Amino acid sequence: MRAWWAQTRAEVRMNVRRGETLLLTIGIPVLLLVFFSLAHVTTSPTPHRINFIAPGILALCVLSTSLVALSISTGFERSFGVLRRLHVTPLGQRRLIGAKIAGVLVTEALQVVILSLVALALKWHPRGGVSGALEVLALLILGSAGCAGIGLLLAGRLRAEVNLAASNGLYLILLLLSGIVVPVTSLPAFVQRIVVGLPSGALADGLHRVLGQGLGPSKADWLSLAIWAVLAPLLAARTFRFD
Repeated sequence: MRAWWAQTRAEVRMNVRRGETLLLTIGIPVLLLVFFSLAHVTTSPTPHRINFIAPGILALCVLSTSLVALSISTGFERSFGVLRRLHVTPLGQRRLIGAKIAGVLVTEALQVVILSLVALALKWHPRGGVSGALEVLALLILGSAGCAGIGLLLAGRLRAEVNLAASNGLYLILLLLSGIVVPVTSLPAFVQRIVVGLPSGALADGLHRVLGQGLGPSKADWLSLAIWAVLAPLLAARTFRFD
């Protein structure tokens, strides 16, 4: 536990000190929140656009932080030999992956606070109450674990340059196919059936249901997120290479 905790603190400090990471994880989501809330470039199923956009941007934060930022930074750490040196310490493979996921969760807590304040300033009216807040917390944790597992799976197997392209490409695909900023009903019928099976799609759907409609996440949302949250980190741990 001591080695895991030390690495977790190191991960949080590195995330906060990286200017490019802060731009990706906080600056861009805030910009997208304001832009899509004020500009009528996409359809919205709710009269007040911010009530639809805000939950989607929260899901986008999980995707950008847990998958893209984590995958790219870990991939270059592996390329530069940083992880090879960690491999000879008591940290070990699974504790390293656990520390990186924990560091991501701390970063996302900061994102949620900042984005919520900006959304409230734009007259966002979240629904769900106290029980809804607990459901949102569970959704974010499961979604973060699943996306982080995918990101670490890429970072632990691909060369840094290939991983950079793969992470950004996967980010774009999941962004377009998850109902984050475009309503799922606007997508083709066969794509709608795929969306809930994706961690980002299930997360976005769950957040929209809780914060936008005052309902609970569907069973399909919980099942999809739980499967990704367990299997993706386990697969990353089994296949991760330090060099």
